[in-house]
Amino acid sequence: MKIDLLITNCAVLPVPGRETLITPGFVAIGFSKILLAGPMAECPAAGTGTVLDGQGQLALPGLVNGHCHAPMTLFRGLADDLDLATWLYGHIFPAEARQVNPEMVYWCSKLAAAEMLLSGTTTVADGYFLEDEVARACAETGLRCVAAQAVIDFPAPGAEDPKRNIEVAACFLERWQGRDPLITPAVFAHSPYTCTNTTLRRAKELTRKFQVPFFIHAAETKEEHKQIAEPLAPTPIGHLEALGILDRDTVCAHCVWANERDLDCLAERGASVVTCPQSNAKLASGQAPLTPLLQRGLRVALGTDSAASNNSLDLFREMDFAAKIHKINPCNPVAIPARRLLEIATWGGADALALGAGQGTLTPGAPADLILVDLQQPHLQPFHSPNLLVYSRAAADVRTVIVNGQLVVANRKLLTIDLRETCRQVRKLAGG
Repeated sequence: MKIDLLITNCAVLPVPGRETLITPGFVAIGFSKILLAGPMAECPAAGTGTVLDGQGQLALPGLVNGHCHAPMTLFRGLADDLDLATWLYGHIFPAEARQVNPEMVYWCSKLAAAEMLLSGTTTVADGYFLEDEVARACAETGLRCVAAQAVIDFPAPGAEDPKRNIEVAACFLERWQGRDPLITPAVFAHSPYTCTNTTLRRAKELTRKFQVPFFIHAAETKEEHKQIAEPLAPTPIGHLEALGILDRDTVCAHCVWANERDLDCLAERGASVVTCPQSNAKLASGQAPLTPLLQRGLRVALGTDSAASNNSLDLFREMDFAAKIHKINPCNPVAIPARRLLEIATWGGADALALGAGQGTLTPGAPADLILVDLQQPHLQPFHSPNLLVYSRAAADVRTVIVNGQLVVANRKLLTIDLRETCRQVRKLAGG
């Protein structure tokens, strides 16, 4: 066993929500994979590998952000306190028409990747236009990304002629499939109300051909079903089912207004769901039925959505909010326990995105995507349980980030890119 990196003397949480804390413990990494994780009494010799002392820190799998639009960091705070329709059609779509170009997508995605890595996210599922630039930015920054090329039946950046939207997506998949270990290409059909039935069917056929995930916004708002041009069922989820869209490779974002029949349909088809509670709350779209989703055994991921509708890409912050908001209605303090949110934000989210066995854990053979959290901070003392990671953690507590076995963040410093230059470029694009 050749060890490339050995982390010693740390607390270890190998499978969040399922296994107990190991302390003191170690994590051994080699060939971009987890080789071993366990108590220090069983720690192997490092050999020629690098040793990292994790004293006072907790090693756990990196977080998985199930739904994001990385380039929209440019629009953070641009149109706050609005409902989704006004926000989207009155502000975001016009801003995108003016400002989205390859340069904007590249630099703003680098900023998003930096923000996520520094707050403990090691994997993101992203969907946007000109997704080549998102993939390039994430690969350079060191963030694992399921990069989904957006498909929409309107003129869009990179697909000014909507008749070419599937062709553009196909070319994207061809360019990125198997190209980079950090990038998994996919397709993001924006929604049932911005894509015709023909486009939705063709987009799904394309993902089946390439055997990649299919992402779509679904049942985000109460009135969404009225916006579908040629509805085939009374609900957006029913509409997707009638089109033959739902299967194990379909990822539905939001599902706030999915009814009982919709939930049963999603479960029967094996589709997965990404819940984005802060974005839904800020846009007053509603609250996803997270407890019923989990009770049906659906695969669920947690997402931030964009920095334009959330203002933050910190998934720890999202966990805290999700755990609390679902206790309010119906006044149940154990509705979604903190440990369940830790599952959803790590290996549960990885499973929802079909990332492969072991992803989101620190078990042998899993991709070496992990973070070290500083437990010596006052707000994490005393550390009675990992629940504090949900309720008490701050972004600055993440000290070290490793993705695919590579050190990406060390002592809070991003090693892969010039963060100051990235921020300068984004401010320039924003006109500041």
